[in-house]
Amino acid sequence: MQGTVDGFSYGLVTPLVAYLMACLGGALGLRCTTRSMLVSQSWRPGWLALGSAAIGSGIWTMHFVAMMGFTVVGAPIRYDMLTTFASLGVAIVMVGIGIFIVGYKGARGTALFTGGTITGLGIASMHYLGMAGMRLNGNLEYNTFTVAASVVIAMVAATAALWAAGQVRGFMWSVGASLVMGLAVSGMHYTGMAALKVHVHTASAPTSGDSPAGILAPIMVGPLAFLLLAGVVVMFDPLMVMGKPAGVPVENKPGIPAHSTLPHTTRRPMIRTRRRVGGRSSRTPQNR
Repeated sequence: MQGTVDGFSYGLVTPLVAYLMACLGGALGLRCTTRSMLVSQSWRPGWLALGSAAIGSGIWTMHFVAMMGFTVVGAPIRYDMLTTFASLGVAIVMVGIGIFIVGYKGARGTALFTGGTITGLGIASMHYLGMAGMRLNGNLEYNTFTVAASVVIAMVAATAALWAAGQVRGFMWSVGASLVMGLAVSGMHYTGMAALKVHVHTASAPTSGDSPAGILAPIMVGPLAFLLLAGVVVMFDPLMVMGKPAGVPVENKPGIPAHSTLPHTTRRPMIRTRRRVGGRSSRTPQNR
């Protein structure tokens, strides 16, 4: 028989907190991606890796905060820990691939499309792998069209977010982009949940035991602690807050610090030399 599903058993509390988690991870990850474009090549992988882990942890935490409010009448829910944490690993790795592509190839053209697509697929894969970790007395079935729509939402959101990170602008620009990304990731999650139907094997009275919140809260301590530490790193780095300095960053130039800037156009001064032509002197401009 088809089970009665409630995705908002705590009202608007879980959707709002989940949205904030997605925004937090997005803000930290996008800012780290932006920061990677302002440093020398030796520091870039570290910032990109930190950004990947922040976004992956943020969307994973968002998913399971939202799942705290998910219940099925007559079918208590448990979670397989191996599959649950595997979904976190998939999110970080696939988001990382997309971010590294944009970090090294630039947020435009083919690189942006490829990076955004992989990142979006990583977000969607995390969602559906996390759902596969649920254990209940029933089967999960999905509407194919709605699932496809959720995947498209994830890819579009990821592409837009990576484009915003590649603009190398101020902190408020990244905050605005993270708010949009959080909305899109949350929209992808609830679109995917709208595609779900649960067929319960046998009807039974609700049994006592741990609630979904009681089961999921302990496993989110680690990712939440990581996001807190990533936030400390961002706050204590001046360039992360102030954004791109005026001019163009100069890297790996002899005698020039990694964070120095040069104007977009530099004109060489002109000097004039005197030479004699046909018994008369003339002045010829030369570059110095």
